[in-house]
Parts: sequence; structure tokens; C-alpha cells
Amino acid sequence: MLDPNDMLDQRKARSATRRIPVVIATVVVGGLAGFAALYGLGLSRAPSGDPACRAAVATASRIAPLAHGELAALTMASTPLKLPDLAFEDADGKPKKLSDFRGKTLLVNLWATWCVPCRKEMPALDELQGKLSGPNFEVVAINIDTRDPEKPKTFLKEASLTRLGYFNDKKAKVFQDLKAIGRALGMPTSVLVDPQGCEIATIAGPAEWASEDALKLIRAATGKAAASF
Repeated sequence: MLDPNDMLDQRKARSATRRIPVVIATVVVGGLAGFAALYGLGLSRAPSGDPACRAAVATASRIAPLAHGELAALTMASTPLKLPDLAFEDADGKPKKLSDFRGKTLLVNLWATWCVPCRKEMPALDELQGKLSGPNFEVVAINIDTRDPEKPKTFLKEASLTRLGYFNDKKAKVFQDLKAIGRALGMPTSVLVDPQGCEIATIAGPAEWASEDALKLIRAATGKAAASF
């Protein structure tokens, strides 16, 4: 016959053994909960974009219904994004930066003479510049030919594209800068930029920029005309 004290000790041992998995499970669940809380905290503090560019996202949302027809491929900004201060040169070889155009809504376009869709798109960009350029808007078409600096100038002259200002980047760094933020995947690339240098919309590939669809959208973006959706 077992001594009552021995029986009590055995029951305590069995009870303690049963509690071990429960304790381990509690620790694991608690640890996971803590990790989830920390992970959630980290997400809540993740950057939500440049606050200075929230107005550009609001503009994108407002004009989004106009991105159809000839501009159906336009991707509207959904997160505040300030573009890099792109550096290039003007026709006289003087340095220019995107920030030099602050205060204007811009259509920044990257093109090259070796890019067939670019060449086809240039007359529409030239016409757009002629119709809407002014204190509130400008087309900034940046050539990225890296070999013969005279070739793009000759192309514009022979095509009688005289309303566009000539800008170029012989190192094509502007393309790399936009590619680094996911805004240049090929040629041509165009970015609609607000007066603070923030993205409103981006399009990969050519567009008919002189079309009524484009004119309405850009006028709405600049506030020149109320958009009737």
C-alpha cells in the first residue's frame, strides 16, 4: 500500500507535467501576439508619401474620370510622390532642373530619336505646347540621345517642331532617376507633374497629346477649366 504522502506527491508531479504544454503554449501565443503588435506598429509608422504631394493625389483623383479615350493608359497617382529634381540642359547647354519650373503644371516627357514611338509622338507634344503653354503649364520634353547631340536638333528642325523648348540629357540620367522610382519602364515616358514637383499621373508609351481628351484633362489639372464628368 502506498503511503498517502507518496500518492499526493505523484498527483502533484502529474499535474505539473500536464501544465508544462499549457505554459509553453501560453508563452508562444503571447510571443506571437507581441510580434504582431510590434509588426502592426511598424506598419502604422510606414511612410505614407511626401505630405507636400497630397494635393497632387487629390488632383489625380479629381481628373481621373477624364483619363479615357486617347489617355486611357494614363495611371493616376494614388500615393503622394515628389519626383527627383531631374537635371538636364537647355538648347544653349545651360544647366536646368525640374525645380526651375516650380509654380507650373508640367508634362515631362523623355524621348530619343532612336525611339520610333517617340518621334511619332513629338508633333502632338509640339501642338499641345502651342495650345496650352503659358504661366500655368509647359511641356518639358527631354531628349536622351547619348551619341550625336545634333541629331535631335536636326529632327525637330526638319519636322518643323518649333514650339517645344529643347532640353537634353546626354547621359540619360533623367531616365535612370525616374526608373529608380518606378516611373520609367520604357520609351517614351511622360509624367504629369503638379506645380510643387509632385506626380499627378504617368504614362508609359506614346499618347495623342493634342487630342480633345488630352486637352480637357490637362486644362482640368491646371484649373483652367472646370471638368464636367
